[in-house]
Amino acid sequence: MEVAAADEETDFAVQELLAARWGIAPADRTTREPGEPGVRLRCFLDLCQDSTRRARRKRRSLSR
Repeated sequence: MEVAAADEETDFAVQELLAARWGIAPADRTTREPGEPGVRLRCFLDLCQDSTRRARRKRRSLSR
C-alpha cells in the first residue's frame, strides 16, 4: 500500500494505524518525488491477518 501525506510524521502515523488492524511489513523511510509536494511511504499489508483476531486467539491459548 502506498500512503501519500504532507509529512513523514503523518505517513508513519497512518502506518501505525494499519499495523494495529492487519499484519504489516512496515517501511522505515519515506520517499519524495522531485517537483511534487509531500512524501510517500510504501508498506505491505496482509489483509488476511487480522491483528485483533490474532490477539484474541493468543489470549485464549494463554488462559488455558
